[in-house]
Amino acid sequence: MKKFMDENFLLDTETAQYLYHNHAAKMPIIDYHCHLIPQMVAEDHKFKSITELWLGGDHYKWRAMRTNGVEEKYCTGTDTTDWEKFEKWAETVPYTFRNPLYHWTHLELKTAFGITKLLGPDTAKEIYDECNEKLKLPEFSARGLMRHYNVECVCTTDDPIDDLHWHKVYRETKSDSDPLMIPAWRPDKAMNIEKPDYAEYIKRLGEVAGVTINKFDDMIDAIQKRHDFFSENGGRLADHGIEEFYDDPYTDSQIETIFEKAMRGQQLSVAEVRQYKHAFLKICAEMDYEADWTQQYHYGAIRDNNSIMYKQLGPDTGFDSIGEFNTAKAMSHFLDELNSEHKLTRTILYCLNPCANEVIATMLGNFQDGSEPGKIQFGSGWWFNDQLDGMTKQMNALSTLGLLSRFVGMLTDSRSFLSYPRHEYFRRLLCNLLGNDVEAGKLPNDRKALGRMVEDISYNNARRYFKFY
Repeated sequence: MKKFMDENFLLDTETAQYLYHNHAAKMPIIDYHCHLIPQMVAEDHKFKSITELWLGGDHYKWRAMRTNGVEEKYCTGTDTTDWEKFEKWAETVPYTFRNPLYHWTHLELKTAFGITKLLGPDTAKEIYDECNEKLKLPEFSARGLMRHYNVECVCTTDDPIDDLHWHKVYRETKSDSDPLMIPAWRPDKAMNIEKPDYAEYIKRLGEVAGVTINKFDDMIDAIQKRHDFFSENGGRLADHGIEEFYDDPYTDSQIETIFEKAMRGQQLSVAEVRQYKHAFLKICAEMDYEADWTQQYHYGAIRDNNSIMYKQLGPDTGFDSIGEFNTAKAMSHFLDELNSEHKLTRTILYCLNPCANEVIATMLGNFQDGSEPGKIQFGSGWWFNDQLDGMTKQMNALSTLGLLSRFVGMLTDSRSFLSYPRHEYFRRLLCNLLGNDVEAGKLPNDRKALGRMVEDISYNNARRYFKFY
């Protein structure tokens, strides 16, 4: 019987162990999609407790706690103490067997705090106190944790109207040992024309961009100015959260009419919303191409399902369901439209429904143009697929239908400074896949080639691909 979470955790073979310990483990982290708060990085935030660091904003843990019968006040309430919230999480952890939270929880305790005890009701107070004592040390600040995990670069997720103040502050105060922090453009609010606050948002966009917005072209002018502003402040990456891809035909006059109706607060038809989103995403993709950015599409999430939670916590707290799988046709048409005009930049496609894995892994090959290795990428297992089975399925699909060797690897997609062990988790799974194939005779035991492949997927491919440096 193997010991739980020892040094060879998830590494079933000697080859896997060799690849992980000699190649994967030493590579720096490029976390090219996360939801860290830039102000916390810029100010080198000191955490008052493990509850703030661990449970604040972590919708994964909240979902598990609610499922375990924990009242909302212990998840997001303001009338409960940090200890009370932590205690409820500790009571929930033993019920998370076979949920990725069980692995993540103990990896984070082990790698950040050196704690190997299992978290539960009987160890909760001891672990709570030990973590809080260590959090008083300077190396457990926001930047300290990033240095501890060998993070070289993080990309935050930022709205076009953001002034990027904290990114500027950070650039002026960071030391040579601190990671790069790069803003990533997330223009979803300008795309979501069906939302009741759309006109209000567009007004604010115009004010920030210095553009009086009366027409659709004015709005695009404002978006372009903000896109340029992000480029001037280090932006190299766009991210879009979409329920599906859109390829609905439209004319310029139709889009203008749709925009004007939305600005007047009039109800739009489903067809009009789809036309607008198609036009908006295409124009944004053209901007990304001209700026030599990489664009990411996270698709398949149906957001804001629980209206009570949505009103209490806001739209970005992760209350998403998998949603229905959109056919490959719209995705293909959208990418082909850009490709035919020679305006398809480096693109990463993520799906929330794993039944789309083979569709995406196949779709990539339709638009690889030979200009650079892995130009069109299949993004790592995302959100509910961000676990052992999901990541394994994604890598198997990519291996079978594409080139795993050119994969840009893992990201945290997290708001937490303790989520970097997800990179370790991914790297262990990657090494285990390759190690099992070697020992089954499916791959040659060429450790030089395998080691290079592991290092490339863990770090080198991302460094080359994103052009951050």
